[in-house]
Amino acid sequence: MKNLLSSVAALTAAFFATPALSGPVLDDIIAKDKLICLVNPNSPGFSVPDSQGVFQGFNTDFCRMAAAAILGDATKADIRGIGFSDSMKTIVADGAHMASRSITATGTRDADPGLAFVATTFFDGQGFMVPKTLGVSSATELNGATVCAEDGSTTLLNIADWFGDRDIQYRVENIADKTARLEAFFSGKCDVYASDVTALLSDRLLSDTPETYTILPEVISAEPLTLVTQPDQALEAAVFWAFQVMLNADILGVTSKNVTAIVEDLESQPKAVQRLFAEDSAAAEMAGKLGLPKDWAFQVISQVGAYSEVFERHLGKETPFGIDLSETANALVGDGGQMYAYPIR
Repeated sequence: MKNLLSSVAALTAAFFATPALSGPVLDDIIAKDKLICLVNPNSPGFSVPDSQGVFQGFNTDFCRMAAAAILGDATKADIRGIGFSDSMKTIVADGAHMASRSITATGTRDADPGLAFVATTFFDGQGFMVPKTLGVSSATELNGATVCAEDGSTTLLNIADWFGDRDIQYRVENIADKTARLEAFFSGKCDVYASDVTALLSDRLLSDTPETYTILPEVISAEPLTLVTQPDQALEAAVFWAFQVMLNADILGVTSKNVTAIVEDLESQPKAVQRLFAEDSAAAEMAGKLGLPKDWAFQVISQVGAYSEVFERHLGKETPFGIDLSETANALVGDGGQMYAYPIR
């Protein structure tokens, strides 16, 4: 009996001393000290190279979020621009660890054993952009129109469903390359440009005369734009919970600007804040189980920010997009949106 109890005690100690999750993809990121993340190569507000060639935008900040959580350094995100169809193929082929580039989570995609859909960062929907000279105010007036759309995306299926249900005749210019697709639309080869509404807002800025184009009021689909990783339980958990840290920070009023002061005075903070940042916190316990730096939650907020910070920085009311977060589905549930922060405790 004594030997049995000793064996049980040893097994128990080993269980709690070993990370609960481990995975070869996360191990590869840590070993190489680099996280390869794919984004759209030219999407203003979401991912576009700055004057130094460094990608900036809403989607790129989630690449940096993952690097901050896993490696403790947001700059260790190796962000690469790539076309839509190639992005998922690259992940399946082990050419990148994750993608943050407006990929819609669908049933058939999620069923692909080579992909893992982890966390929805933006709730969007498909719409239509037209030149004002076309003289239409509704997508129901597009009978006989030529539509530019992206090969391999959900756009083509949504168009077929929506127009088909309304017996609207149309023709598709199916162009995989975004630059060529926009050139075709801006040159008048297509009457209509179809994409997610946020992509339309972004792509309109690539025109020499963005004010001459309008986005029609119809939103014809649900597009939950989601972070995609290689299938790896440890990596998926790290990315998912890093995003939850950003949402919880919003609820608690923690930002990149005040997080250092908050951590320096943790004893006076609410218990929920302590669970995020204290050395003996729930987040610290998670770090041990996930193989992350002990201060991973602090690094995510200090280096990247809360979710609303990222949104306001790239898409908010003070940007060319002028989007009011509180009026979108991307607001927190408590504010009437769909962003639901999972508890870290």
